[in-house]
Amino acid sequence: MKRGREEPGWLRGEPPPRWARIAPVVALVVLVLAQVLTPGDVELGFFLAALPPVAAFAYGALGTAIFAAIVLLLLGVHQLGVAHARGTDLATVAVVCVLSVVIALVRQRRDAQLVSVRTVAEAAQLAVLPPVPERVGRVCCSGLYRAAQRGTLVGGDLYDVRAGPHGVRALVGDVQGHGLAAVATVAALLGAFREGVIDDAGLAAVAGRLDRRLVADARAASVEHPELFATAVLLEFPPGLDLVRIVSCGHPPALRLRGAAVEELAVEPGPPLGLGFAGPTPATVAELPLRPGDQLLLHTDGVTEARDAAGHFYPLAARVPVLARDPGGLVRAVWRDLAAFTDGGPRDDVALLLLSLDGPG
Repeated sequence: MKRGREEPGWLRGEPPPRWARIAPVVALVVLVLAQVLTPGDVELGFFLAALPPVAAFAYGALGTAIFAAIVLLLLGVHQLGVAHARGTDLATVAVVCVLSVVIALVRQRRDAQLVSVRTVAEAAQLAVLPPVPERVGRVCCSGLYRAAQRGTLVGGDLYDVRAGPHGVRALVGDVQGHGLAAVATVAALLGAFREGVIDDAGLAAVAGRLDRRLVADARAASVEHPELFATAVLLEFPPGLDLVRIVSCGHPPALRLRGAAVEELAVEPGPPLGLGFAGPTPATVAELPLRPGDQLLLHTDGVTEARDAAGHFYPLAARVPVLARDPGGLVRAVWRDLAAFTDGGPRDDVALLLLSLDGPG
């Protein structure tokens, strides 16, 4: 599942688009035909000297060399009637052709390095925040992530769903800031959450573990992160029970879809993670029953704080009943609707996670 925004392949070190490879050939043919059709006292052939540098950005070293050889042939062989280059003029064009081949060779190597670096970066980011599986235990999952910073797969939002001895637990969070600067904090929180899924018997204890993780990181890097914090909501689906336990740490409330009705879950919010408040006083755990067909939609503020051209906030709760009927799935329908609402997509990280119980407890 791709979570990053799509970019033009040419800018990612991939082969240039077809039009870029065709353009130099078309220009070559047009110039030659124009020279043949114009009077003999008008020379257009010398414009051919500008084509090898253009070809260097579309072809490799070998392709550019062949293109340059064709240009030199057209300019140097007077019988062809394209141009009448001699002496220093032809030598100058030859130097341009050689430089074009060198440029093509350097570009080719750079593109190969970009592909290698991007492949490693994507693998590292996916290791930090892998796509959510369609099913974890008896919980059906559907997630969508879009990073605000172009070219990245992970930003300042996070989510995860894990099964452990105390049931299936889920986390959706939003770290202060976004982009690559927040990735280290995202990785630390996810690591602490995955440990808590296994070790901590209560959901409040998991929240306390995450809080302590951020407090420790802020102290270790007090100059760089003087106010390191994150909002989060944690869910627990205990085994054998048709209910969900929720802890909110300053995060936007989750939505419950029950038929055509959508409502915000009434959960007493606690302070954000990283402020040190979860240590002495356990977080408040709310327990809500679930009926067959209930769905829980968790999101970050990148969704609800997105604005349209007039400055209006995106009305997620009002839009969900309509979007839930989309055959492509609710989370993807929300993203498409959000992108249209904001005319291209919000400028903040976006995370959406849809959860539902599959079958009786």
